[in-house]
Amino acid sequence: MHTDTERCVRAVQSKDARFDGWFYTAVLTTGIYCRPSCPAVPPKPAHMVFHPSAAACQQAGFRACKRCRPDTSPGSPEWNVRADLVARAMRLIADGVVDREGVTGLAARLGYSTRQIERQVRAELGAGPLALARAQRARTARLLAETTDLPMADVAFAAGFSSIRTFNDTVREVFALSPSELRTRAPKHAASGTPGVITLRLPFRAPLHPDNLFGHLAATAVPGVEEWRDGAYRRTLRLPYGHGIVALAPRPGHIACRLALSDPRDLTVAISRCRRLLDLDADPVAVDEQLRADPALTPLVDKAPGRRVPRTVDEAEFAVRAVLGQQVSTAAARTHAARLVTAHGTPVDDPEGGLTHLFPTPEELAALDPDALAMPRTRRTTLTTLVRRLADGGLRLGADSDWPETRAALLALPGFGPWTADVIAMRALGDPDAFLPTDLGVRRAADALGLPSTPSALTTRATAWRPWRAYAVQYLWATDSHPVNVLPA
Repeated sequence: MHTDTERCVRAVQSKDARFDGWFYTAVLTTGIYCRPSCPAVPPKPAHMVFHPSAAACQQAGFRACKRCRPDTSPGSPEWNVRADLVARAMRLIADGVVDREGVTGLAARLGYSTRQIERQVRAELGAGPLALARAQRARTARLLAETTDLPMADVAFAAGFSSIRTFNDTVREVFALSPSELRTRAPKHAASGTPGVITLRLPFRAPLHPDNLFGHLAATAVPGVEEWRDGAYRRTLRLPYGHGIVALAPRPGHIACRLALSDPRDLTVAISRCRRLLDLDADPVAVDEQLRADPALTPLVDKAPGRRVPRTVDEAEFAVRAVLGQQVSTAAARTHAARLVTAHGTPVDDPEGGLTHLFPTPEELAALDPDALAMPRTRRTTLTTLVRRLADGGLRLGADSDWPETRAALLALPGFGPWTADVIAMRALGDPDAFLPTDLGVRRAADALGLPSTPSALTTRATAWRPWRAYAVQYLWATDSHPVNVLPA
């Protein structure tokens, strides 16, 4: 979008928050860059230059605006909609792969050369993977400086910097403030009163309807791993350097997030996964506008605009849970999952109580005894085959997954039909166009709305909803009174 100068100028002059994260405005006369909705008086169009990423602005010599804090903008929705190389690379960069494995590791995961990755990412983002990762480290450093009492040396290494000098230089260059000045200027409400807990706000593009989002997570919560408590969804997180516990609660204009991490180096990854879990980088205006064009969906969208797709923090975990949920009730699926957690999960300490384990990895589940599973033999075979393929690397599920290829690989497994493959594509892989025409709830809703209820006819009708069919599923599901559609008290 940053190449459409006229459209960008209109967005800046109207302070349209819908475009935050889509592009950044660099002001030639001041040397700063802002989000489109910056509350300051808009500069003259001749003084504006537009960039596709904060990293591109920083490489061009601009520093972040202290008033609108462009580093806290929602992420671009482009990377959730697309499944091409650049989008997959951006999802991995957000997950901290470049910090942990370098550009070489990023390229190896994607199956391309580092030169190809560099060229394509730079062409679209105006900066290479290293610069994008550096901008992300700067954001993490700011969060740690403002929301914790960690010594600055610990902040530097937790944010991913290799030296304190690089940390100081980067923070000064990006924010025109020293790390200690960032901490001094931080709003008083930003700090957490609990030692070791990081409190922050996760931004999103309005509107956001939380009922089905948090309702789904709470109704399907696996005991010991997830819970709904005091108006917040809490769960354990398995992270690259350790583990964490997160509490997420809907608030006007943001999601309140409390993170307790065993290693602060996991902050960036934890935030990225929480945003992905709640689908916070979506563009609800674009989604709802297209779905509203269908007269059958218009009243559903108008009643509760801004529905999101509840996703996951661990793709392999969700795939296992999808198999456990085949042809059984929500309560039965939770029971099966809880047994696996108790038998094979890693215990964790939760100071608030309630959460006891990390969900077991495929490697941990590969040792399970099929005869100990209280389910039909065919489903046991489906589960054990899935776990083995995940454990030996024959099947990879992650932010870098190619959606069509992964769906085909899932359908090749015994016991995997279109419903299981598509629900994994929708909620684990993040495909916004995944569709469930065979789902009983979808078919009931379609029939009640006068839509075709047979899978083939409904799929044909749903062509008009593309590429947002996963969101159409949320609106259709919401016509039912199932607990997944209700925000818990």
